[in-house]
Amino acid sequence: MKKWSANQINTVFAALSSWGLDAFDFFLLVFVIDDIATSFSVTKKSVSIAIFLTLALRPVGAFFIGRLAEQYGRKPVLMANVALFSILSALSAFAPNLIIFLLIRCVYGVAMGGIWGVASSLAFETIPKEAKGFISGLFQAGYPLGYLTASVVYALFFDALGWRNLFIIGAFPVFLVVYIQFFVQESAVWLASKNQAKAERTRILPVAMNNWQICLFAIILMTCFNLFSHGTQDSYPLFLKEQHHFTPHIVGGIAIAYNIASIMGGIFFGSLSQKIGRSKTIALAAGLSLFAIPLWAFSNDMILLGVGAFIMQFMVQGAWGVIPVYLNELLPASTRTVLPGFFYQMGNLFASANLIIQIYIAEYFNNNYGIALAIVAGFAAICIMILMRYRMTHPQLVPQE
Repeated sequence: MKKWSANQINTVFAALSSWGLDAFDFFLLVFVIDDIATSFSVTKKSVSIAIFLTLALRPVGAFFIGRLAEQYGRKPVLMANVALFSILSALSAFAPNLIIFLLIRCVYGVAMGGIWGVASSLAFETIPKEAKGFISGLFQAGYPLGYLTASVVYALFFDALGWRNLFIIGAFPVFLVVYIQFFVQESAVWLASKNQAKAERTRILPVAMNNWQICLFAIILMTCFNLFSHGTQDSYPLFLKEQHHFTPHIVGGIAIAYNIASIMGGIFFGSLSQKIGRSKTIALAAGLSLFAIPLWAFSNDMILLGVGAFIMQFMVQGAWGVIPVYLNELLPASTRTVLPGFFYQMGNLFASANLIIQIYIAEYFNNNYGIALAIVAGFAAICIMILMRYRMTHPQLVPQE
């Protein structure tokens, strides 16, 4: 592999950091749902609507912010996007009631939706072709890296600071804007084609209609993938606190462990996909996750739960590690700033009620969150394996410009 330039390294760092810091703020909320409920004198289910709204509005951001990146460039739009979600994180800390909090999280969902598509486009248009598998896993590892950072902050500082001050910490990513301004160059691919940008933007809908089967496949796949990730992540801290009565330090510690596994899994399986193929790698990771369910969801021992969570997230985020490059290669080249991120976030929209559904399932089974976790994780993993089998047996599904 040829030596990387300074700009290629800086671009990958900026893309990874943008996605990771965005996820950091999102996962802060996962840890403090019950505390916000107590503060606003509402139920946990009421606060969980914030997760639903954030996920549901991400497609809006993916589409419109992606279109802005096509028009004005990846770099300035990414900078504005990072600044926006940082400001919204700080505003979350000052919400006087649940309604205002939910409104802020709605706008945050739009901001969060734009990051993935713009950052991944900037990265993939800058790196060497032979590094795409590895960078796909590394880039997607930004999501669990954000979760890991939120876990550390929660474990170390929650008792001293409370939930509001944690969201103020979530505003610190605004300093990444300065780094991008001075150390990251605009995508050479965009610069070379910017005179054609207007024509390309007007072609998005016709190209999508011409590839409707691939687009439908992508939306279904990303719905299953978002059930797979959010179904194994969002309610797990509640499971540890409500069902096993672990302290914030223990909950944070377990979360740190399984997010380290997530980063490792994303990089490992992303790199593996360069050797054995994208679909086979995704199916392998999803299938292996099924064997982790007994330890992960039904253990009663803290160590066994930690081991189960470690294995589960290694596999879940391992499968996810292939997705950035998988979607990039699945969809037509002229749509790769808008459609991959849009379909990713459409999957989020259709999976956005996951946490609310899991809470209802748990309450139906006498507050047994383990059953809720196992049902959603198992269902999502099996669906992903079926979809990968379908993709491998239908090679005619290739993008048409």
